[in-house]
Amino acid sequence: MEPPENLPGTPADADADAHVSRAAMDANTAVLLVGAGVTVITHPLLYVKLLIQVGHEPLPPTVGTTLFGRKVLYLPGFFSYAHHIVKVDGKRGLFRGLSPRIMSSTISTVVRSKVRQQVEVRSKTDEPQTSLRKVVKETSHEMVIQCLSRVATHPFHVMSIRCMAQFVGREDKYGGMFSCIIKIFKEEGIAGFYIGLIPHMLGEVLFLWCCNLLAHFINTYAIDESFGQASAVRSYTKCVMGIAVSVLTYPFILVADLMAVNNCGGVCQAGALHMTRYP
Repeated sequence: MEPPENLPGTPADADADAHVSRAAMDANTAVLLVGAGVTVITHPLLYVKLLIQVGHEPLPPTVGTTLFGRKVLYLPGFFSYAHHIVKVDGKRGLFRGLSPRIMSSTISTVVRSKVRQQVEVRSKTDEPQTSLRKVVKETSHEMVIQCLSRVATHPFHVMSIRCMAQFVGREDKYGGMFSCIIKIFKEEGIAGFYIGLIPHMLGEVLFLWCCNLLAHFINTYAIDESFGQASAVRSYTKCVMGIAVSVLTYPFILVADLMAVNNCGGVCQAGALHMTRYP
């Protein structure tokens, strides 16, 4: 007979469950806070990238030389663009469109966590680690998680993109997050929140499959077990493949971002007018 403290439903079990629940909640909160912090830190980089994508060239190129001594024109880099934004809008200007991105990051983390839990419960497998079938299955699950996350967060991506693109034409049509929601819904309806969703999703799905399959084939067939550092090399394969594949899938992301700002209030037209033509 079990002692009373070990019987199910006793206060000891309730305390243990409560402790586990609190620990899980603390871990989830920490993940959300870290994600928000990373979003804040990287936002100026994405802001400058978007201005370059829409063709905004507020600064003249500089003359430089290549390794072979040939003179060429170099467009401004990140720090030059960032300095120009600070000069025009102040330091707070570097964080234009940040609030929708933080909301997108939070929702993405929650959706991924919930969906991944459900997927892991239903996908117990004992197949060997190098099994191609397992890689395909795991990539399929990642694809489902990524697609659901993209559908949930894309409206906030569109709002953030439009807020940032206003810098080009010095507009104030899209202000805070709630005003963005009202304006987009009034002018374009629900479909306006999902402009550019298809190319963005295609790019992410293509990235997942190419990265995972290439990493699997390289780890399985190209790296010999007799090589002393085989395990260390395998741990970096997926990261290297991710960098290489992102170059191929970047056009999908570029098209999605340009679709998000097209015909939304003159930003693209303003960008075209501000582009400098060089011989």
